[in-house]
Amino acid sequence: MPQTLIEKIIANHSDQPSVTPGDIVDMSIDVRVARDFGGPNVVKNLLEHNLPIDDPSKTFFTFDTNPTGSDQKYAANQQFCRVFARERGIKVYDINSGIGTHLVIEQGLAVPGSTVVSTDSHANILGAIGAFGQGMGDRDIAAVFAFGTTWFTVPQSVKITLTGERPANIAAKDIVLNLLHRFGANQLLGYAVELYGDAVDALTLDERITIASMGTEMGAIALLFTPSPAVMAYCESRAGRKLEPIAADPDAEYAQEFTLDISQFVPMVSRPGHPEDTVPVTDVQRIKIDSAFVGSCTNGRIEDLREVARVLKGRKIAPGVVLKIVPTTDAVWRQALEEGLIEIFKEAGALVGNAGCAGCAAGQIGQNGPGEVTVSTGNRNFAGKQGKGDVYLASPAKAAASAVAGYITTPDAIPPEPAVFTPKPEAVAPKPVATEKSAPAGEKPTVLEGKVWIIEKDNIDTDMIFHNRYLAITDVAQMGQYTFDNLQGWEDFAQKAENGDIIITGKNFGAGSSRQQAVDCFKSLGVQAILAESFGAIYERNAINAAFPVLTFDTIAPLDVKQRDRIRVDLETGVVTNLENGKTITARKFSKVQMAIYRRGGLLG
Repeated sequence: MPQTLIEKIIANHSDQPSVTPGDIVDMSIDVRVARDFGGPNVVKNLLEHNLPIDDPSKTFFTFDTNPTGSDQKYAANQQFCRVFARERGIKVYDINSGIGTHLVIEQGLAVPGSTVVSTDSHANILGAIGAFGQGMGDRDIAAVFAFGTTWFTVPQSVKITLTGERPANIAAKDIVLNLLHRFGANQLLGYAVELYGDAVDALTLDERITIASMGTEMGAIALLFTPSPAVMAYCESRAGRKLEPIAADPDAEYAQEFTLDISQFVPMVSRPGHPEDTVPVTDVQRIKIDSAFVGSCTNGRIEDLREVARVLKGRKIAPGVVLKIVPTTDAVWRQALEEGLIEIFKEAGALVGNAGCAGCAAGQIGQNGPGEVTVSTGNRNFAGKQGKGDVYLASPAKAAASAVAGYITTPDAIPPEPAVFTPKPEAVAPKPVATEKSAPAGEKPTVLEGKVWIIEKDNIDTDMIFHNRYLAITDVAQMGQYTFDNLQGWEDFAQKAENGDIIITGKNFGAGSSRQQAVDCFKSLGVQAILAESFGAIYERNAINAAFPVLTFDTIAPLDVKQRDRIRVDLETGVVTNLENGKTITARKFSKVQMAIYRRGGLLG
């Protein structure tokens, strides 16, 4: 049977010669990674269930979200994982190493056609080398650490072909922002996307990584590239062995196919709040900025740093503007030092950090304050994700040019004199923290009744649900108080929620990070279930594995439901009944896998 790229990888790691979309298979995992958030909960799950380590040689910790250990909770969590790793013979890529998803490529642990899981929601970055990478929650990762396999639903595949000649001013970041502009945050939700075309074939590994890293922001399972000869050569040099190339079959079938003309792509920027809210840079040019950030798993590679150095050489950062630069790995940092890039950065006035995630994590450099406007090369600019200010996403060259100009601009439009600041309003003090509620005890019925909260929003991301500043919390009982405290209009949800409540919401609920806390916070409050038009792929897995009911529906309109109506949800049939008026709809019932996990109280039950 002809196979797409992801189908071929999954089949090669299962006991089946071929797979089709919708199949649920047990898949062996070549590389299993836990980070310094998520990692402590993985260890707790292993210890609480007295589980073994399947293969220490395939199992790793990467301390990349807070590589300084500057926060006491992170420091404690890192040491907790270190001790466990020493006892079990597991390798730790510690705070001096860099971003885990980059390290597995750089160290030759992941190769084309391999499978990788991590507590990092951007593990699908491995699509850059034609490998399967998935971010998963701590229960999922604990199970893989223990057994070496995990269940996975084979996704449908989409083929995107880029025709035409790539314009000289279009960076890899511009390519993926143009794709986000075309497909938004959920049109490709749950699909594995393969990219083709002459312009795609010519992409370097660093450029492929930039594009693949933002598959999560498009809702895709992964953005996958067929490895080029150059990528194969790099991976073979890192792995120290000859590798078999992998590619989709020529007659593979795709759920959808799209052809886009890359010659029509324009330099793009994402406006604050939503990565998919992309506009031509000309639409936001000359907006005054306070800071710029170059780094993250999307744009901290050596080619990115060279672009920044080309812009900064012989120039100074605008007065009052801060530029923070963080390489992805220590090897990239050292290469930048050897090439003289670090000297250029320091001469321009930039702050250079040690390798790591930086602006995407609360504990390392990259955060901004209330009222601060930042141009960032990261993959996300959700409200609160990189701090309290506004974040525009752009390519490294644009971020550097903006830092020199003092406002958003491009390298070819840097003014002779930087922009001058005008007075800004004072920062707003943070609101008080909500008090926690305890989750109710009891068995899990297959028919649920409760009052509804209707949240009419699409693309509610995990930072809106459970913000990254709380990621060091590992006690589920403490999580509920922070639920939705970063979702505009719902900041007081934790105080209003009652045991037994049910949430009804829109498309792509749970987009973003792989954090398990975004599921467990609802369990902590006693919320019984969430009904949505669709869920982020990682979020849905995390909920299923936590035995937390999530169901999808096509439309809620026939239910004629109002805020705080009481409804009944039958998990076995999918029938949802409004107990106030007797009207019903049929949601998608639990699959056999979901019901089995639910009945035993979770994946590790």
